[in-house]
Amino acid sequence: MAGIWSRYMRMLEKYPLLTTAGTTGVLASTGDVASQMIIEKRGRNYDPVRSARFLVFGCVCLGPILRGWYFVLDKAFRGSRLAPIKMVLADQLLFAPNILWIFLTGMAALRGESVEQIKTMLKRDYKSVLLNNYKLWPAAQIINFYFMPLHHRVLFVNFVALGWNTYLAWVSERHHP
Repeated sequence: MAGIWSRYMRMLEKYPLLTTAGTTGVLASTGDVASQMIIEKRGRNYDPVRSARFLVFGCVCLGPILRGWYFVLDKAFRGSRLAPIKMVLADQLLFAPNILWIFLTGMAALRGESVEQIKTMLKRDYKSVLLNNYKLWPAAQIINFYFMPLHHRVLFVNFVALGWNTYLAWVSERHHP
């Protein structure tokens, strides 16, 4: 285990954006695999293309956005009084509503859905996903912003998001065969 961690740390130091993006993509697709196999019990009907969508979206969109967002938060609030609390508030009031919209819309677009289908899905799912976000992420982000160094924040969030990604995969894909 120590060897894996030291290799990860070297990669993070040498290729921070690629490492962050890759880790996010792998853990997003792992959440989808868990959703398909454990929650949906798809077994032999496992859809690797669906998991690939999560991998690509995590690598191309979520990982880079998260990395940039944490740098913005750190720069905006570093050294300020109650910085972690301010970071959580900014994260949950500004970032969470937007990234969830981006995720739901992006995954639907990758499935090839029309604008009308995407609007219908957002009306049906967005509010409940955002409310469920508020049940998990404020507490996780308090831990993240109080205890994690900046370069480990995305990794911490990715591991918390393993369960969250499983939920998001189920929500975003449950109406599709």
